[in-house]
Amino acid sequence: MKRIVIGSVVAVCVMLVVGIMAASVYMLDYTLAPEAERGDTTKWFRELYAEYPETREWVDSLKQREALRDTFVLMPTGERHHAYYVNRDSGKTAMIIHGWRDCAIDFFYLARMYERELGYNVVIPDLHAHGLSEGDMIQMGWLDRLDALHWLSVFKTDTMVVHGVSMGAATTMMLSAETMPEGIRELHFIEDCGYTDVWKELEGELSKQFGLGPFPLMYCANWINKLWYGWSFKEASALQAVEHSSYPMLFIHGDQDTFVPTEMCQRLFSAKRSMKEMWLAEGAEHAESYQKHPAEYMRRVKQFLETTPLPNNQSR
Repeated sequence: MKRIVIGSVVAVCVMLVVGIMAASVYMLDYTLAPEAERGDTTKWFRELYAEYPETREWVDSLKQREALRDTFVLMPTGERHHAYYVNRDSGKTAMIIHGWRDCAIDFFYLARMYERELGYNVVIPDLHAHGLSEGDMIQMGWLDRLDALHWLSVFKTDTMVVHGVSMGAATTMMLSAETMPEGIRELHFIEDCGYTDVWKELEGELSKQFGLGPFPLMYCANWINKLWYGWSFKEASALQAVEHSSYPMLFIHGDQDTFVPTEMCQRLFSAKRSMKEMWLAEGAEHAESYQKHPAEYMRRVKQFLETTPLPNNQSR
């Protein structure tokens, strides 16, 4: 009888462990698996023109002038990554970083703002496992910061701005604490609705969508992610990065954002020690600040780039 009880307990424990492991793998795949049609550029352009019809004429004019270029580079990891480059023959370049399961094309509305209204060259990378870039699993901005750093060095100009939205904003903030390529005299960062860290963002979504706490799924999924992909949810922290960032940063967030709660922006802004501005866009949900307030968005960005003081080792 005792053996039967012990055997039953062991069997139940094994089933629980297997169930937790399977659920954790599912959670990881749900979070990090790429968009199935990520390389279908026709679909992405169709969606762009439907949401931002003003971009169609702009893209057509770039193609006629041969100013829109497909660029592929070999990353230090050995992967082949893709970006669109808009050449305006300017000494100023904006790098725009897209969000989770998006691609470069999705953010041509911001590229248009920088090229047409602000006079910048623009580089818009497809992040690892997005768009036309290689990669099997999404990196949530953490390892992407190193890819973004490589793109900065490839398209380096005297004046640069890095502007990211959602996961791209987290990438932007994580990048801002790195040592930048030599030769960039003036560098600004703009983050639009980025999360404080991957752990907190996933923990919040696990609670909202499934009504579950972080234990045990988050801990198990984090362990598997570290084992398979070499990074952990907790180390992927934009909050820690902005604490150590010495560059000017503009924080933008919709005041009705629940996907990446607005409170995260306030925490990030508080963590940044100097050279910072914040704009909470009224009535905007996640990644809607430009869509709701395009003129105000551009005015805020332009003012930030033209008036924000630079670190002591930089000058205008």
